[in-house]
Amino acid sequence: MKKIRWGIIGTGRIANTFAKAICSSKECELTAVASRTKEKARIFAEKYRAEKNYASYEELASDKEIDIVYIATPTASHYADTMMCLKKGKSVLCEKPASLNREQLSRIIQLAKEKDLFFMEAMWMKCNPVFKQALSWVKEGKIGAPKAVKADFCSMCEYDENDRLFRPDCGGGALLDLGVYTLTFACCFLGFYPDEISSNAVFGKSNVDMFNSIILRYKNGSHASLTTSFSMPCENGAVVLGEKGSIVFDRWFFCTDRVSLYDENNKLVEQVVIENKVNGYEYEVEEVNRCIREGVNESVYVPHDETMAVMEIMDKCRKDWGFVYPEE
Repeated sequence: MKKIRWGIIGTGRIANTFAKAICSSKECELTAVASRTKEKARIFAEKYRAEKNYASYEELASDKEIDIVYIATPTASHYADTMMCLKKGKSVLCEKPASLNREQLSRIIQLAKEKDLFFMEAMWMKCNPVFKQALSWVKEGKIGAPKAVKADFCSMCEYDENDRLFRPDCGGGALLDLGVYTLTFACCFLGFYPDEISSNAVFGKSNVDMFNSIILRYKNGSHASLTTSFSMPCENGAVVLGEKGSIVFDRWFFCTDRVSLYDENNKLVEQVVIENKVNGYEYEVEEVNRCIREGVNESVYVPHDETMAVMEIMDKCRKDWGFVYPEE
């Protein structure tokens, strides 16, 4: 069976992590990498034994041997890089969030459909077997109707004006970098269209949000309480509370290898532990490989409408805060 050929745009930390997952799969190979400088591209290609390296993103996107491109550039560049790849006939897996706002994402999805190409936001959490197990427990009625979700994701980051996390021109801020996880998590269990969204944020010296808290409320009485921050510590855990029990995720809920099911008396009923074969990104690679091989342009685990719904919530939060990116 012919291997699926990947290209990577960007050579930063997340690109290195994802490259390891690609190289671990027998179904695909890393064929090419592109960076803004030839030297960075060359070093990256040699490290992961990629056949080709390019000093421009356009060159990689024009390579006829590439089946799909993984975009690992700063958030503010996702829209332009994705559109460029789609226009050149390349399927795309774009690092989260897939764009700055709903308008950009809508254009991406529309173009992917027009070109009959695969597109997916790289929400690797949704491909994690532990996360799928939790969703299965809920579907099976193990905790009754989900009534509440609590999720925190904080990453203590020392301020650096040159770091993309703190730069508005790079799409920085805790909401888009971290909050996309907590929102996606909550919506998967409670619904992607909350009836009320309340939020607040604290901004740092570079005018991006350093801390934010979000409350989602639904007409059926369920709600989510979510916190993300660059400036304070938290447990980085998540819990789903239901009428007959609860589901508890370990620290770093979005990539944990263990999830626990409790009954209404807080007694442990079941616990699932699935150790990653590589680094957790291999499940996302497997899902994209499956879609490409089967000619499917949209993943059932990370469908376009759910990606769009989370983006709309983030747009609403930023509108309430009066937070606009330079590119908007």
